[in-house]
Amino acid sequence: MLKVNNLNAYYGKSHILQGVNFTVKEGEIVSLLGRNGVGRSTTIKSIMGEVPPQGSIMFRGEEIAGLKEHEIANRGLGYVPENRDVFAGLTVRQNLILGIKDMKKEGRWKMEDMFDMFPNLKTRADVDAGVLSGGEQQMLTMCRTLMGDPDLVMIDEPTEGLAPKIVAQVGELLSEIANRGVSILLVEQKLAIALKISHRLYVMGHGHMVYEGTPDELKDNEQVRKEWLEV
Repeated sequence: MLKVNNLNAYYGKSHILQGVNFTVKEGEIVSLLGRNGVGRSTTIKSIMGEVPPQGSIMFRGEEIAGLKEHEIANRGLGYVPENRDVFAGLTVRQNLILGIKDMKKEGRWKMEDMFDMFPNLKTRADVDAGVLSGGEQQMLTMCRTLMGDPDLVMIDEPTEGLAPKIVAQVGELLSEIANRGVSILLVEQKLAIALKISHRLYVMGHGHMVYEGTPDELKDNEQVRKEWLEV
């Protein structure tokens, strides 16, 4: 579904991504692991067009590198940023409606699905999003993206700063997304979550991939964990 080949990206003169290669298959959860600053978030931003990419980004057999962000989104790529962008002056319900790309088309997800998975959002459906807690805003951002019915959703640090109960709910949502045939590219700092829900994992170091394997393979590879993941 997604094939990234020799992806390079720069911030000014700083060469952040240095020949990144990886794939995400249909219905697969793939996690990008690594320490802070190695280029995981920049990888997602480059795929989405927020950072100008150099290299090849194929999505469903079509080259999308160089397209504008809205063009990429309209091709079925969803993006949940780390900074929890919500429309603070609009209600939860209005935020969710804004996520819908085609009002005439029935997608995989309905507003009732969001409320069933996250009862907190249902009870606060008509409350302005700006007064929600950080965890509730994270839920809302993820749900709003799903309302656009993406075929692949890229999620950046969804559990950062969340209470354990909310972390568990996010993990359940990620599994449900994959069960509905939506692929996931996940940037996640918590190794336990990535190992639990991922089909495959990539480890990044210094702007490129240094390891690819299954969760079980990474559990057994103490050298990789010590060198590239553990503090």
